[in-house]
Amino acid sequence: MGSSFNRRNIDHVLQSDLFALAHELAEAARQAILPLFRTNSLETINKDSHGFDPVTRADKAAEKAIREILAQKRPEDGILGEEYANIDSKSGLTWVLDPIDGTRGFISGTPTWGVLIALADADGPFLGVVDQPFIGERFAGGFGKATSVGPQGEQALSTRGLKDLSEAILFTTFPEIGRDQDYAGFRAVHDQVKLVRFGLDCYAYALLAAGHIDLVIEAGLQPYDIQAPIALIEAAGGIVTNWKGAPAHLGGQVIAASNKQLLDQALAFLTPYAD
Repeated sequence: MGSSFNRRNIDHVLQSDLFALAHELAEAARQAILPLFRTNSLETINKDSHGFDPVTRADKAAEKAIREILAQKRPEDGILGEEYANIDSKSGLTWVLDPIDGTRGFISGTPTWGVLIALADADGPFLGVVDQPFIGERFAGGFGKATSVGPQGEQALSTRGLKDLSEAILFTTFPEIGRDQDYAGFRAVHDQVKLVRFGLDCYAYALLAAGHIDLVIEAGLQPYDIQAPIALIEAAGGIVTNWKGAPAHLGGQVIAASNKQLLDQALAFLTPYAD
């Protein structure tokens, strides 16, 4: 990502244009994905010779559709995506794409996978979209505002104000991903909270931004897994860091919290297991 761009210089017109483009990209991904969801036409390929990391026709079709629009409308911007080669930024802006976050869930027919689209500069993401095409829910955040649009209409998003770790609701994709060290760190927090749920992939971050849950803890993430959730959650009033409390936009061990006080309580248990 180039270093000449300054997000603070974006005027309201450009903010509106970038939001509109992010929604256009999410819509294009929806149209590419939905005809293949819950069908026998996925042609799943395993990318991991030592485990199971699936990719489908839908993943590739969605990212291709997004890239085609960006090539026409923002050709100077960079692209960091999961399925195709990176494109260096000439503008200082980079679009960070995960066409289907939660492909394991996607091929299983669950409705908790999502399309992740982020816009970042050298300091990290500042606009993010988490889209769930099958449910018809789209969560978008940036420039200090966060909203969702879905079956219940449009709503402003705001994270919860809960500050007692013992009352918190924690979500994660564990124990499916991460190392033993990572799982031990997660368990340290797990044993302190009121309720734990598993396996929702990116949808958990959307629920945190919407004020329904308090914490998400994961590990082994790539930049394209976390940058859209970071922008969304920060716009809704939350905070995302690594397990040392530092920026998390490069992936790895990540914790998302509804507020700083809750984050600090959880980090006290996670930090001994941080890389």
